[in-house]
Amino acid sequence: MKKLIYLFAFIVIFGSCQFAYGQSGKDARLAACLPTDVKLDTVVSATSKNNKIVKETVKQRLNKLSVQCKAGKLIDRKKREIRFFWLQGCWGNPPADYQEILENQQKELLELKKKYTVIEITCNASGLRIA
Repeated sequence: MKKLIYLFAFIVIFGSCQFAYGQSGKDARLAACLPTDVKLDTVVSATSKNNKIVKETVKQRLNKLSVQCKAGKLIDRKKREIRFFWLQGCWGNPPADYQEILENQQKELLELKKKYTVIEITCNASGLRIA
């Protein structure tokens, strides 16, 4: 009986969270699997096309990859776990060791991509050209 009460409470609380945040069931499940520093509306890429800035969000990329939340992990259609990687390199005035930072970033990305599907998150979410 206690288990049923806890289950009911969970359903009521989870259902009210969906209502409060306006997320569909799938969106809420995906959001629950995201790392704390990533949200469904986080901009993954922003590019300029025909004088318009086109942005892609985490939600759009996850849908494109047919991602599901299983056992608290995001899994793509190829059964690979999803990892997020925040890119560096959007410096107006780069630090003295910027080449080393970018080389280390590239090495880390290559290692992650051997085991996971990696979603690279841009450091320039505005899509505006950095001087």
